[in-house]
Amino acid sequence: MTGALWQLFFEGLWITIQLMVYSAALAAAVAFGIGLARTSRFWIVRFLSGVYVEFFRGTSALVLMFWLFFALPLLGWQLVGIWAGTLALGLSYGAYGSEIVRGALQAVAPAQREAAIALSFTPWQRLRKVLLPQAVPEMMPPFNNLLIELLKGTALASLLSIGELTFQAKLARLSTGQSAEIYGIILVLYFAVAFVMTRIMRVLERRAKASVGRAVPKGEGWFSRKLPVEKQGPEALATGGKP
Repeated sequence: MTGALWQLFFEGLWITIQLMVYSAALAAAVAFGIGLARTSRFWIVRFLSGVYVEFFRGTSALVLMFWLFFALPLLGWQLVGIWAGTLALGLSYGAYGSEIVRGALQAVAPAQREAAIALSFTPWQRLRKVLLPQAVPEMMPPFNNLLIELLKGTALASLLSIGELTFQAKLARLSTGQSAEIYGIILVLYFAVAFVMTRIMRVLERRAKASVGRAVPKGEGWFSRKLPVEKQGPEALATGGKP
């Protein structure tokens, strides 16, 4: 492997990271907007947000990407490849994320809502001070999985000739014929980015839980063999986890 090929890979990796960050930002905005709309007290808001979720969950992100890049110009709008990819991935993965938001909000104990109403909180105050602080920690693990899926989904943009990691690997394979070595390196690079993202999300999850008094025990790490006491069953709870 020459220095020129490594430069090609790192340029592709940088574009992949940019595409992931842009798509994740759009997906997060869509997820919270549609997720909150799904819990609205107005049926028309719930209906329209439900239509959005069902449509984008039921369509292919790749086909949507092709439509935005190849068909939208026929209507008078031309998007460059990276923005077509960002829009397709953000809208599609945002639909999945909205269900995570909706489920986490509905998982908050009804007593918490009733207490907020008793304190004469406005709907916005209930959401900001009571519901979201308790729901966000529950969103972090599934959001982590969704973010990793989004990272892998950026490879679809290679079909639009965007110079991201998979596209650069294809160019390197065509020029050298070393398929096994090149795609092996690409797999490792994808894994490295996913590993770093997972570690960051774990830190954010710990901080979110600590902010509501639910800090993760120190013994509950990635490579910890011992489960937390509350996950060991009733006998462990009775003895405090001691044998």
